[in-house]
Amino acid sequence: MHALDVLGDPVRRRLLELLADGERPSGELAEVVTREFGISHPAVSQHLRVLRQAGFAVVRPEGTRRLYAIDPGPLEAAAAWFDPFRRFWQPKLDALGTELARGRRQRRLAEERASHGEPEDEASDDPTP
Repeated sequence: MHALDVLGDPVRRRLLELLADGERPSGELAEVVTREFGISHPAVSQHLRVLRQAGFAVVRPEGTRRLYAIDPGPLEAAAAWFDPFRRFWQPKLDALGTELARGRRQRRLAEERASHGEPEDEASDDPTP
């Protein structure tokens, strides 16, 4: 099964989102996914098995519990598949980063002026429009 086939399912994507925070017991994963998607615990177990078989997740037994975690290798391979397409969105993300940095700089300068008792200008120190 191709990585994007695995990631194409919303339940499996949600399971990976939950696992992104770290190792979690299968019961906890099943509770969240059952509540959000209205599927049974056995159905969640099937999705976990697909993630495990495709290499996206690993399982570690701890007593009677099964703890799941992400295996980053397949995610890195899926991300690499997108590399030829990054040119479509990367410039926009770079521009967004520039605007966010500009806004942080303007707030910092305004805070510095305020802390020195200077009046706030509507004009920016930044010469770019």
